[in-house]
Amino acid sequence: MEAAIIKIGNSKGLRLSKTILEKYNIQDKVQLILEDDQIILRPIDEPRKGWEKAFKKMNAQGDDKLLMDSVFEDETINEWN
Repeated sequence: MEAAIIKIGNSKGLRLSKTILEKYNIQDKVQLILEDDQIILRPIDEPRKGWEKAFKKMNAQGDDKLLMDSVFEDETINEWN
């Protein structure tokens, strides 16, 4: 398929047909992937989709602990007040 680059204000853009937008469920944004000599457009469903479920699972498994203490051995909370 061939597509023309069009002028949009001071920029240029690629116009996608309604058919393509609907087929690939493209809403407001796409992920742009630059690979070798290709430009790949990938639809973005939802930012952070599935994060809530993943965080709940981490919590249930006890895997949501801090990797380091919030207060170091040589300091106290009172130092920050």
